[in-house]
Amino acid sequence: MLIALTVAVLVLAVVALGLGDYPLSVPEVVRALVSDQGFASTIVTQWRLPRVLVGLAFGAALGVSGALFQSLTRNPLGSPDVIGFSTGSYTGVLIVSTVLGTGTLGVSAGALIAGLATALVVYLLAYRDGVQGFRLIVVGIGVTGMLHGVNVWLLLRAKTEVAMAASIWGAGSISLTGWSQAVPAFVVLAVLTPLVCLVSRPLRQLELGDDAAGAHGVRVELARLAVVVLGVALIATVTATAGPIAFVALSAPQIARRLTGSPGLPLTASALTGGLLLLGADQIAQHVLPTAMPVGVVTVVLGGIYLLALIVQEARRRW
Repeated sequence: MLIALTVAVLVLAVVALGLGDYPLSVPEVVRALVSDQGFASTIVTQWRLPRVLVGLAFGAALGVSGALFQSLTRNPLGSPDVIGFSTGSYTGVLIVSTVLGTGTLGVSAGALIAGLATALVVYLLAYRDGVQGFRLIVVGIGVTGMLHGVNVWLLLRAKTEVAMAASIWGAGSISLTGWSQAVPAFVVLAVLTPLVCLVSRPLRQLELGDDAAGAHGVRVELARLAVVVLGVALIATVTATAGPIAFVALSAPQIARRLTGSPGLPLTASALTGGLLLLGADQIAQHVLPTAMPVGVVTVVLGGIYLLALIVQEARRRW
């Protein structure tokens, strides 16, 4: 199934590189990638390739972040956008952009610091002789509601042009992402990837329960804290560059688990599924809808349908 997901990602990427006002066939896209084809190469490598790679990389980051938190909480609703970490990162971006008025580096730092601060608050409020997954989700939902209020207040007090730009950006979009914005994000994700691989083993032990993990030599709270920090760092990197993109982190791990038949949440399959979902949603936002939309609008609609289906499924199990 991993091979099938990889092939699907590659096929979608090539098709996406050919779509647009200047359409290109698959052979033309391949030639533009491997050799200088003049205007076609410029379109593919300078205009479309950054957006496609950002869609794949950010979708993978969201998928892995969702898998980390859902494994940690042992709950399919344990997603960073549900718990509030995405909203916290967005709050940091709004503070930096509407109050401090700093540049790109400040926005990235604000997203990471605010995301980690939100995670710390949620973690401390949920801590009672350890952190239980359900308690973490409930506390996170409450913190999300409060942060939404803070975000609205920040937008209302900002200058009109700044508030409008922040609101549009807050829908979640990769449409204006070029190489200058993509490369720093790629570097951060490249640093985080091996760290995620390091915590994957203790994470699998944590899925068996705290007692079983401790019996296997895992320092439970330290491992849990490391997973939270890495998950927040992934979501903050995406939010700082593209805004809060909802529901990919929620749905990708569960879809990946069903596709692979894995008892746990496979990180690699979650990454591939997340990339496939985000890039696919971006193509819908660009080329299927009558008017081009931010990709976050499409993911909210699709994710809302998925969330309703998930709630109905959980309700049927209890009945």
